[in-house]
Amino acid sequence: MPVKETAWALTPPVIAIALALITKEVYSSLFLGVLTGAFLNAGFDLVGTLNQVFQEGMLKVLSDKWNVGILIFLIILGMMVQLMNRAGGSAAFGQWASTHIKSRAGAQLATMLLGCLIFIDDYFNCLTVGSVMRPVTDKYNISRAKLAYLIDSTAAPVCIIAPISSWAAAVSGFVKGENGISIFIQSIPYNFYALLTLIMMLLIIFLGIDYGPMKVHEDNALKGDLFTTGITEEAAETMKKGEKIGSVIDLVLPIVMLIICCVIGMIYTGGFFEDKGFVDAFANSDASVGLVLGSSVALLITVAFYLLRQSLPFADCMDCLPEGFKQMVPAMLILSFAWALKAMTDSLGAAKYVAALVESSAGNLMNFLPAIIFLIAVFLAFASGTSWGTFGILIPIVVSCFQGVDHQLMIISISACMAGAVCGDHCSPISDTTIMSSAGAQCIHLNHVTTQIPYALTVAVVSFFTFLVAGFAKSALVSLIFGVVILCMGLMAMRRRNISE
Repeated sequence: MPVKETAWALTPPVIAIALALITKEVYSSLFLGVLTGAFLNAGFDLVGTLNQVFQEGMLKVLSDKWNVGILIFLIILGMMVQLMNRAGGSAAFGQWASTHIKSRAGAQLATMLLGCLIFIDDYFNCLTVGSVMRPVTDKYNISRAKLAYLIDSTAAPVCIIAPISSWAAAVSGFVKGENGISIFIQSIPYNFYALLTLIMMLLIIFLGIDYGPMKVHEDNALKGDLFTTGITEEAAETMKKGEKIGSVIDLVLPIVMLIICCVIGMIYTGGFFEDKGFVDAFANSDASVGLVLGSSVALLITVAFYLLRQSLPFADCMDCLPEGFKQMVPAMLILSFAWALKAMTDSLGAAKYVAALVESSAGNLMNFLPAIIFLIAVFLAFASGTSWGTFGILIPIVVSCFQGVDHQLMIISISACMAGAVCGDHCSPISDTTIMSSAGAQCIHLNHVTTQIPYALTVAVVSFFTFLVAGFAKSALVSLIFGVVILCMGLMAMRRRNISE
């Protein structure tokens, strides 16, 4: 029976995701997905399966330069978060914010605004916003699931509409034969999922609308239970260590240095100091290496700063390093399994199978294609857990279909690729951004997944119909107005339902 480049190639991620949602246990679910992919790749040969799991799976992804860089970046951020907590910077910021933020809506809005300001990279966004805003949202009894949603919804959606970001650099590299950055900028007004997600967040915050599992978490948070399904030992330990009250500068300066150093690290890898312009350097940057270089320098500056201020003794600074590492172990383990699962899916030819489906439908459905591409991108990103991989598969196909035929429809379809990829990424339990949003909020991972899916699907349905309108109207403004109206109507109906209950 043929397996490669057929629908069977999608079996491993489908099994992993279904088991994770059913059993609420993500490690074994991901491993069983990897094992299924290994069996299919090896033709059900036992020795071949073991080789696939470890040599072509775990060892291969953990020896990849990009992946190792992301893991090191995670470790360094965990160390910095631990240092800021131990020095009392997070607690001090929470006290300071409490004099300026007077309500739960204000705390949520501040989290969203900070997420929008940190648009350089989604990984960086997830962990930084989480470490800064946790003390504030905890004070106002906002559930960790809601915090994770706010972080996740201002990570990828903001990065995908920010011309100066690692995502813009990645997308521009997939557009062959065109000015990648120019195409990216033209696509921003049509990225309906990202834009409508931000609008939905504002509506939810100001109108106080919650539904689905999120409502259960928020109701419990108002009673003092921030986790609903139980507090984790890591989170409890972190909160204990954050009880020391330091100074706001103990948090602000490390975060500012982290931002500055990471930006410099990224443009350095793109050749900024070798006579390339800032935008070109960002477009050619290696985000993985740049973030490691920047975060490591920021870590050294943070330790030196605390020692000079006598915020922490040297021994305490060193104790924070293994503690920060341990804090990131769950996220690193899930990421490693997710990468291995993606390697299995790639080796089975899932990308080619999906690409063939798109190309076969391109000829007769030109005006419907943006909406169709959006759905395919959602499914592919959900199954693979990667936005960037989805861009890499679909954007070149879109360019080849529309280049020289209909430039405007090409722009809309590229936007549909990006929007669908971010949507699928939001819904997928094996997405690295979703995993790191959980880590940033110190939220139980599957709690974040199950509470976010109804919100993401709400915007996905509205975005699908908006892309249908855009395929015919070819106007960003008309289509976006249509989408906003539909979204508002849906949320108001949900609010009336909550009031009646």
